[in-house]
Amino acid sequence: MDDFDKRLLNHLQDDFPIVARPFAKIARDLDSTEEEVIAAVERLKSDGIIRRLGGVFSSRDLGFHSTLVAARVAPERLEETAAAVNEYAEVTHNYEREHTYNLWFTLTATSRDRAREITEELKSQMGVIDIQELPALEIYKVDVKFNM
Repeated sequence: MDDFDKRLLNHLQDDFPIVARPFAKIARDLDSTEEEVIAAVERLKSDGIIRRLGGVFSSRDLGFHSTLVAARVAPERLEETAAAVNEYAEVTHNYEREHTYNLWFTLTATSRDRAREITEELKSQMGVIDIQELPALEIYKVDVKFNM
């Protein structure tokens, strides 16, 4: 990464403009062009430096129910079960862990009933031995930024 990439990554983490042409605004802030900014973002995404570019919202404030889910899945069915979990639009993160509960995902649904409906559907899948909802009891604002 060159100096421009580092400045761009810092800007994207902390100061993303909410305007009609955000990349043009970022380009002005960084003494660049909109085309150069877009090309750099695309390159950083294809290089795996940027995984996702999007807003972070308070699901609770928007009326959604969010919970961490831990699933105990038969190892030979883990990949298949993970793929089934990924089919739900309500799943935002899904990852394998070295633990008795070996598949963990974040579920953000329109209601607690919808979240429970999803976990019940997943419980009925072959390979899922147990599933636990782990809703947050306290909310702490975590604002991680990586200074490049």
